[in-house]
Amino acid sequence: MSNATRTGGPRRRMTAAARREVIEAAATELFAQRGYHGAAMEEIARRSGVSVPVVYEHFASKKELHRRLLERHFSELRALWREQLRHDGAPRERVPQMLDAWFGYVQEHPYAWRMLFADTTGDAEVQALHREIAAQSRALLVPLLAGQPGSARIAGSAQLESLDMLWEVLRAVLQGLALWWYDHQQVARERIVATAMNALWIGYERVLAGEAWRPT
Repeated sequence: MSNATRTGGPRRRMTAAARREVIEAAATELFAQRGYHGAAMEEIARRSGVSVPVVYEHFASKKELHRRLLERHFSELRALWREQLRHDGAPRERVPQMLDAWFGYVQEHPYAWRMLFADTTGDAEVQALHREIAAQSRALLVPLLAGQPGSARIAGSAQLESLDMLWEVLRAVLQGLALWWYDHQQVARERIVATAMNALWIGYERVLAGEAWRPT
């Protein structure tokens, strides 16, 4: 009896798109674990279950693969924020939902998230690329804050520079707390969201009520 008969028929050949997805998943994991320099194309191939030449059929170099993953994962996060900012409802309900969605992404995509925000690779060229793609993503995301209640009041104006400052506050709280959570994974996501809400919501709520701090 042939192998095809014993297994119920011949195995289907993986499509190029499916193979590329497997390679990207393996590379994301390795870049997150070892950083750019510690991630060898040979190891990416091994984890993907393909040969090294097959990896190079999809990506001309490790740098091209790295760039592709940075662009992909930043795009995923932008899509998450766009979806959350589009929702209607009272801010008291929407804000915790947004924070839960962010920390849900962190929990469900630990390698993608760490590749974006926890890679401390010292190579100047790699870091410059990372900053470039992060800045491009940020430039697309920050204008979305303009339509959110209270944003201009917190930032001092609706100008992009002011909104960028507001995003920096949010980014620092959320990314910093996510980094802490990675080392304390026994803590439930609900507690992480509650901590972020306590850090961010009270001030936001008072701004929505008409308050604003000004220097004397």
